[in-house]
Amino acid sequence: MKKVLLASLLALGVSTTSCLGPDNTYHSIKNWNAELSEQDWVNEIVFLGLNIIPVYGIAQFLDILIFNTIGYWGDNPISDPGPFPGFPKGDTK
Repeated sequence: MKKVLLASLLALGVSTTSCLGPDNTYHSIKNWNAELSEQDWVNEIVFLGLNIIPVYGIAQFLDILIFNTIGYWGDNPISDPGPFPGFPKGDTK
């Protein structure tokens, strides 16, 4: 029981960090996917693939635990990817 409680507290501690950061790794991958093709269906297939193989999740995890922390104490090693370029047809409504 103590191990379950300890594991739950550790998971809660990691998932509720108050250090907000720019999440440059996650946004770099998201921007790359948006600019990959002019065809929406290609971007959607890549998006699904990057979620099935948890690339987005791993990038977010690395941002939270490593890169945002480094950026808080110094210079973030991942450069700012810039604003989200949007979707080719602008069909986000």
